[in-house]
Amino acid sequence: MVYELKPIRTDADHDAALREVGRLWGAKFGTPKGDRLDILITLIEAYEDEHYSMNLPDPIEAIKFRMEQQGLTRKDLEPMIGSRTRVAEVLNRKRNLSIAMIRRLNEELGIPAEVLVRPTRATSGTSRKASRSTTARAGA
Repeated sequence: MVYELKPIRTDADHDAALREVGRLWGAKFGTPKGDRLDILITLIEAYEDEHYSMNLPDPIEAIKFRMEQQGLTRKDLEPMIGSRTRVAEVLNRKRNLSIAMIRRLNEELGIPAEVLVRPTRATSGTSRKASRSTTARAGA
């Protein structure tokens, strides 16, 4: 049975579209079957982005996860981030990643750039410090 090309609105539509992709898998690019496969994949991606989207991780958590995966130490990050102090500042959320750091971490550790450019989750200590300086300026 051939899947009718239509928007994917339900899980049942999604399942049927996936079955059709399985049937068409390997079709040559530029052929009617290949074109149908491309369209189905586009429809499936749109449905999955809307219904099963995954939030990107915090950049610092991504770095720490990759360090754990690869058995890296803070010293191993120095060529990508800078001095021992700079590495500590970044991992403790006291310094933001620079563009150069993001590029090197992406190239060396394979962490996607779209993860590294996201704002980092502030630690409670950093938030309190920011609040106090804002309060002090407001009162001045």
